[in-house]
Amino acid sequence: MRTVLLDGFGGPEVLRVAEAPRPKPGPGQIRVRVRASALNRGDTVQRSGGYPLPPGVTNPGLGIEVAGEVEACGSGVTTLKPGQRVFGLVAGGGYAEACLMEEGMAVLMPDGWSFVEAAATPEAFITAHESLVELGGLRAGQSVLIHAGGSGIGTACIQVARAVGARPFAIVGSEEKRRRCLELGAEGAVLRSEGNFAREVLTLTGGAGVDVVEDFVGGAALDRNLSVLKFGGCLLLVGLLDGMSADLDLRQVVMRRLQLKGMALRPLSPEQRVAVTRRFSERWLPELAAGRVRPIIDSTFPLERVADAHRRMESNASFGKIVLEL
Repeated sequence: MRTVLLDGFGGPEVLRVAEAPRPKPGPGQIRVRVRASALNRGDTVQRSGGYPLPPGVTNPGLGIEVAGEVEACGSGVTTLKPGQRVFGLVAGGGYAEACLMEEGMAVLMPDGWSFVEAAATPEAFITAHESLVELGGLRAGQSVLIHAGGSGIGTACIQVARAVGARPFAIVGSEEKRRRCLELGAEGAVLRSEGNFAREVLTLTGGAGVDVVEDFVGGAALDRNLSVLKFGGCLLLVGLLDGMSADLDLRQVVMRRLQLKGMALRPLSPEQRVAVTRRFSERWLPELAAGRVRPIIDSTFPLERVADAHRRMESNASFGKIVLEL
């Protein structure tokens, strides 16, 4: 089968397509004939050598969300059979014609869905639900500031917020992304280049601030994120793209009863990953199947152009998900 390998760590040029044996499913696993695999920011960090694999994960291959057909089932698999169309998260190796998936992580594709749509869905919408709804407690009438509003997760967060009756605001990198976030349902959007986003967000909210902040930036934005939170507000740290640490004024956390919560999907135990997949399926699969929320697709690339797909992601020009088609 064709698969993507790394010639060491570095830029997109270290990616190459090669032949490899098809993996054999173990107990409780299925082998998926991959038809589409979505890119994630973690893939580019792992490619460059900055993303150590979680304990127990031995597959160094890139790609954590795929869509395709069940090709083979390991022992103990009872809910799936060959030929069924599935999508979901995998531990790695999704940039390939076939990869392994835990039975509990597989979600049956809704009728009429394309493989590209399905591959672009799980990481974005699972993250949006787990962070905003489960951890942040976002509910109707509240407001949320979403960093990287034009990213795959950002576009999912805007839709999830609107679906629960909240008011989403976004931070974006261009006028085009601002326009598209507003079309998607954001109540307001701030350009990163405008300087102090906190001042702009407070202006947009009439000085009130927001109940929840969904942050992918990390340390570099900590003070400003805290400053836009309402009394009792919650900062959700979902990424650390610009700063692994920062000084923290504990007084404002204590006096304003602020909450700081972190979230990542990869370090979760197998049982926890199955649980978050189930919560996503129960809450959002009907919405997705009906088209009330949807994955936003920026572009697709054939597997042989995986390096170009990574360049597209690192250009920060994309809006929504980038997907490899096989």
